[in-house]
Amino acid sequence: MTSGVHRRRIRKSPADRRAEMVDAAASVALAEGLEGITLRRIGERLDVRPGLVGHYFPVVDELVAEAFGQAVGAELDTLVPPGRAGDTPVERLARFFALATGEGHDALSRLWINARHLSRYRPVLRDRVGCQETRWRERLEQLIRDGVGSGHFRTADPCASAVQILVVMDGLAAHANTETGISPRSVNGLAAATAERELGLADGTLSADPADPADPAHRARPAPRTPALLATH
Repeated sequence: MTSGVHRRRIRKSPADRRAEMVDAAASVALAEGLEGITLRRIGERLDVRPGLVGHYFPVVDELVAEAFGQAVGAELDTLVPPGRAGDTPVERLARFFALATGEGHDALSRLWINARHLSRYRPVLRDRVGCQETRWRERLEQLIRDGVGSGHFRTADPCASAVQILVVMDGLAAHANTETGISPRSVNGLAAATAERELGLADGTLSADPADPADPAHRARPAPRTPALLATH
């Protein structure tokens, strides 16, 4: 009887089981690509039968889409948090570029490229990619609107500015994944330079480090400079 009670206590709920499978699939996606997500592969990682994984995800494309959404959703919350008390929009955007152009971002860049390619043939994944692209644009657009409202940024169309920045970052991600080893500073800083031009900031403003010494990027880069504000502010 005691052992039965013990088994009931450690039995995972369906929601926990499902979350565990998505976590495992997201790890596989980052390490091996979305094609590596199969019922058998996830079963092996969790030490369960593939049939159990199939019980929660009868169509493997649903698991693939969930794994992609979880991985890039977590990335978005790291790069552009919904709000950071005490940080100016300039500091938040500088932090975004510092983290998004680091080597630690390469696996996620590859995942985006992988997902966009596969989404041509997988409708469920295509919908998830579209949703995540919208979330990214809206989050960055809101940051820019915050900066316009506070007088730090100047742009007539925050949405267009956000899209231009993201398009440049997509191009940089593709370049980073060519594995040529050629990454001039002028190329690495292209997205930040585009944002500075679009938002009326002085050259080098967004090359300053984020004001968070806990960030790995902060420790690896030179000391931050005080961001230049617009003359109209």
